[in-house]
Amino acid sequence: MKGRIRFLAFTVTAVALVVGGLAYAYWTQGGTGSGSATNGTTSAITVNQTSTATGLYPGGPAVTLSGSFTNPNAHSVSISSITAAVHTLNSQTDSGKPACTAADFAIGGSSGASVVPAGTGVGSWTGLTVRMLDNSLNQDNCKNVSITIDYTANP
Repeated sequence: MKGRIRFLAFTVTAVALVVGGLAYAYWTQGGTGSGSATNGTTSAITVNQTSTATGLYPGGPAVTLSGSFTNPNAHSVSISSITAAVHTLNSQTDSGKPACTAADFAIGGSSGASVVPAGTGVGSWTGLTVRMLDNSLNQDNCKNVSITIDYTANP
Protein backbone atom coordinates (compact mmCIF):
# COMPACT_ATOMS: atom_id res chain seq x y z
CA MET A 1 0.00 0.00 0.00
CA LYS A 2 2.80 2.35 0.77
CA GLY A 3 4.13 1.71 -2.74
CA ARG A 4 0.73 2.49 -4.23
CA ILE A 5 0.45 5.72 -2.27
CA ARG A 6 3.88 6.74 -3.39
CA PHE A 7 3.03 5.82 -6.96
CA LEU A 8 -0.29 7.67 -6.70
CA ALA A 9 1.43 10.73 -5.15
CA PHE A 10 4.05 10.61 -7.88
CA THR A 11 1.39 10.29 -10.57
CA VAL A 12 -0.65 13.18 -9.15
CA THR A 13 2.48 15.33 -8.97
CA ALA A 14 3.43 14.43 -12.52
CA VAL A 15 -0.10 15.12 -13.81
CA ALA A 16 -0.17 18.42 -11.92
CA LEU A 17 3.15 19.42 -13.47
CA VAL A 18 1.99 18.46 -16.97
CA VAL A 19 -1.37 20.23 -16.58
CA GLY A 20 0.33 23.22 -14.97
CA GLY A 21 2.81 23.33 -17.84
CA LEU A 22 0.01 23.18 -20.37
CA ALA A 23 -1.98 25.76 -18.49
CA TYR A 24 0.89 28.27 -18.60
CA ALA A 25 -0.49 31.33 -20.27
CA TYR A 26 0.53 34.91 -20.91
CA TRP A 27 -1.00 38.15 -21.94
CA THR A 28 0.10 40.34 -24.79
CA GLN A 29 -0.07 44.06 -24.74
CA GLY A 30 0.70 46.81 -27.26
CA GLY A 31 2.07 50.15 -26.26
CA THR A 32 3.45 53.43 -27.46
CA GLY A 33 6.60 55.40 -26.94
CA SER A 34 8.73 57.99 -28.59
CA GLY A 35 12.32 58.60 -29.53
CA SER A 36 14.19 61.28 -31.36
CA ALA A 37 16.60 61.84 -34.20
CA THR A 38 18.40 65.00 -35.11
CA ASN A 39 19.39 66.19 -38.55
CA GLY A 40 22.88 67.46 -38.95
CA THR A 41 23.81 70.81 -40.40
CA THR A 42 26.29 71.70 -43.07
CA SER A 43 29.12 74.16 -43.00
CA ALA A 44 29.54 76.67 -45.78
CA ILE A 45 31.78 75.68 -48.65
CA THR A 46 34.42 77.96 -50.13
CA VAL A 47 34.61 78.72 -53.85
CA ASN A 48 38.25 78.89 -54.99
CA GLN A 49 39.37 80.62 -58.16
CA THR A 50 42.25 78.69 -59.70
CA SER A 51 42.42 80.49 -63.05
CA THR A 52 44.40 83.68 -63.50
CA ALA A 53 42.58 86.62 -65.07
CA THR A 54 45.21 88.92 -66.53
CA GLY A 55 45.51 91.30 -69.42
CA LEU A 56 42.20 93.08 -68.94
CA TYR A 57 41.81 96.40 -70.75
CA PRO A 58 38.87 98.69 -71.61
CA GLY A 59 36.63 96.95 -74.16
CA GLY A 60 38.88 93.89 -74.26
CA PRO A 61 37.71 90.29 -74.40
CA ALA A 62 36.30 88.47 -71.40
CA VAL A 63 38.63 86.13 -69.53
CA THR A 64 37.31 82.76 -68.36
CA LEU A 65 37.15 82.11 -64.64
CA SER A 66 37.36 78.61 -63.18
CA GLY A 67 38.22 76.93 -59.94
CA SER A 68 37.56 74.34 -57.28
CA PHE A 69 35.92 74.13 -53.86
CA THR A 70 36.80 73.57 -50.25
CA ASN A 71 34.06 71.53 -48.59
CA PRO A 72 34.67 71.12 -44.83
CA ASN A 73 31.68 68.79 -44.45
CA ALA A 74 32.14 65.05 -44.00
CA HIS A 75 29.91 64.45 -47.04
CA SER A 76 29.18 65.84 -50.49
CA VAL A 77 26.93 68.87 -50.87
CA SER A 78 24.97 70.06 -53.88
CA ILE A 79 24.95 73.57 -55.26
CA SER A 80 22.77 74.96 -58.03
CA SER A 81 25.18 77.59 -59.36
CA ILE A 82 27.98 79.99 -58.59
CA THR A 83 27.58 83.72 -58.85
CA ALA A 84 30.32 86.32 -58.75
CA ALA A 85 30.72 90.05 -58.30
CA VAL A 86 33.66 92.41 -58.46
CA HIS A 87 34.43 93.44 -54.90
CA THR A 88 33.99 97.12 -54.10
CA LEU A 89 36.98 98.94 -55.47
CA ASN A 90 37.99 102.58 -55.54
CA SER A 91 41.44 103.24 -56.88
CA GLN A 92 42.47 106.74 -57.82
CA THR A 93 46.20 107.25 -58.11
CA ASP A 94 45.68 110.28 -60.40
CA SER A 95 43.10 112.64 -58.90
CA GLY A 96 42.70 114.41 -62.25
CA LYS A 97 41.11 111.28 -63.77
CA PRO A 98 38.03 109.23 -62.80
CA ALA A 99 38.53 106.60 -60.12
CA CYS A 100 38.68 102.94 -61.07
CA THR A 101 35.66 101.24 -59.49
CA ALA A 102 33.85 97.91 -59.61
CA ALA A 103 31.58 99.49 -62.25
CA ASP A 104 34.53 99.36 -64.69
CA PHE A 105 34.27 95.55 -64.73
CA ALA A 106 31.59 93.02 -65.60
CA ILE A 107 31.05 89.40 -64.68
CA GLY A 108 29.37 87.29 -67.33
CA GLY A 109 28.43 83.72 -68.10
CA SER A 110 26.92 81.18 -65.78
CA SER A 111 27.98 78.07 -63.95
CA GLY A 112 25.81 75.02 -63.62
CA ALA A 113 24.83 72.79 -60.76
CA SER A 114 27.49 70.71 -59.10
CA VAL A 115 27.93 68.06 -56.44
CA VAL A 116 30.90 69.08 -54.34
CA PRO A 117 32.75 66.21 -52.64
CA ALA A 118 34.20 66.62 -49.15
CA GLY A 119 37.74 67.95 -49.04
CA THR A 120 40.04 70.82 -49.97
CA GLY A 121 40.60 71.84 -53.59
CA VAL A 122 37.95 69.37 -54.78
CA GLY A 123 35.52 69.41 -57.67
CA SER A 124 35.66 72.02 -60.36
CA TRP A 125 33.62 74.85 -61.78
CA THR A 126 33.81 77.07 -64.85
CA GLY A 127 31.49 79.13 -67.01
CA LEU A 128 31.96 82.60 -65.52
CA THR A 129 33.97 85.38 -67.14
CA VAL A 130 35.32 88.80 -66.19
CA ARG A 131 36.02 91.70 -68.50
CA MET A 132 36.83 95.37 -68.29
CA LEU A 133 34.18 97.65 -69.72
CA ASP A 134 34.91 100.63 -71.95
CA ASN A 135 32.98 103.47 -70.34
CA SER A 136 34.26 106.11 -72.85
CA LEU A 137 36.09 107.92 -70.05
CA ASN A 138 39.77 107.98 -69.19
CA GLN A 139 40.35 104.73 -67.29
CA ASP A 140 44.06 105.20 -66.54
CA ASN A 141 43.38 104.72 -62.81
CA CYS A 142 42.54 101.08 -63.61
CA LYS A 143 46.04 100.37 -64.94
CA ASN A 144 47.80 97.70 -62.88
CA VAL A 145 44.88 97.43 -60.48
CA SER A 146 44.20 93.98 -59.06
CA ILE A 147 40.53 93.36 -58.56
CA THR A 148 38.98 90.98 -56.07
CA ILE A 149 36.08 88.80 -57.17
CA ASP A 150 33.61 87.61 -54.54
CA TYR A 151 32.03 84.22 -55.25
CA THR A 152 28.83 82.72 -53.87
CA ALA A 153 27.85 79.05 -54.08
CA ASN A 154 24.04 78.99 -54.32
CA PRO A 155 22.08 76.11 -52.81
